[in-house]
Amino acid sequence: MVWDLPLIWAAILGFAVVMYVVLDGFDLGLGLLFPFAKDESERDQMMASIKPFWDGNETWLVLGGGGLLVAFPRAYAILLPALYLPVIVMLLGLIFRGVAFEFRHLSHGKTQWNVAFAAGSAVAAVSQGMILGGMIQGIHVEGGAFAGGAFDWATPFALLCGFGVAAGYALLGATWLIMKTEGPVAERARSQAKVLLALVLAFMAAVSVWTPLAFPRIAERWFSLPNFYYLWPVPLLTALLALLAWRWIDRAHDATPFFAAIGLFLLGYLGLVISSFPYLVPPTLTIWDTAAARSSQLFMLVGTLFLMPFILGYTALAYWLFRGKVTEGEGYH
Repeated sequence: MVWDLPLIWAAILGFAVVMYVVLDGFDLGLGLLFPFAKDESERDQMMASIKPFWDGNETWLVLGGGGLLVAFPRAYAILLPALYLPVIVMLLGLIFRGVAFEFRHLSHGKTQWNVAFAAGSAVAAVSQGMILGGMIQGIHVEGGAFAGGAFDWATPFALLCGFGVAAGYALLGATWLIMKTEGPVAERARSQAKVLLALVLAFMAAVSVWTPLAFPRIAERWFSLPNFYYLWPVPLLTALLALLAWRWIDRAHDATPFFAAIGLFLLGYLGLVISSFPYLVPPTLTIWDTAAARSSQLFMLVGTLFLMPFILGYTALAYWLFRGKVTEGEGYH
């Protein structure tokens, strides 16, 4: 069928985004929590908990960006100029935190690297949220090309999304520390997770109210009939999962709060897909409008499907090999 390859590629890119947000989200969140550690020993323990994983997590960002270029080049040519500034700031933030991660371990004076790691994490997280907000509110397209200004993305709504994503990453980071560390770091993370869960729910509620009020196309998608009958379980499941997450954090569970936080991200992501699909460049261009030639998509799909099991395999292997908790002396057990 004519439309099958764009749908398959949209699913691959959607999966890559989910994997990146979940996997790199918790180590970005850990960076946001870095300043609240009491001393260098606690920061060393926090770093050790993500050391085997953090650079591999960013594989999914590369796959998402590269896949967008080869599978939907028209969308890439519009989205990148529209979002150049937050994309560049995000990449600089990721570079800063990557350099800080490597050099902090070797440096006698760790303060400057602590600042770079925390600041890079915060900048990257907020930038990603603002990119998301810029896409939700829509891209100005005329004649198949970006026709807006360099700062069209810079709106209060995008800023709300930026802080919301940062809060979500911090929640993932806190619940990761509950699951992967012990001692004072884990206990502090449990207290932080409760505050962050409430903050994330507040941001989700604010975005859920703002989007249908500000963007008629989203209001129509959610509240027109019969759509409303099919979609009301999404916010209900979100509320129920948030309640369970609160109880699991409070009852000294270790792993379940982390997976509950992932579930909240997945439900929020599902809500965004419902609001925007099939538009890849909202509100005008769909995945079919922006797709590459069928032969190009098919050629790249063969290679991607060959490589995907290897990426999933080494990711799963890393998490299996380093599945224990990190002690206060930085070691896994």
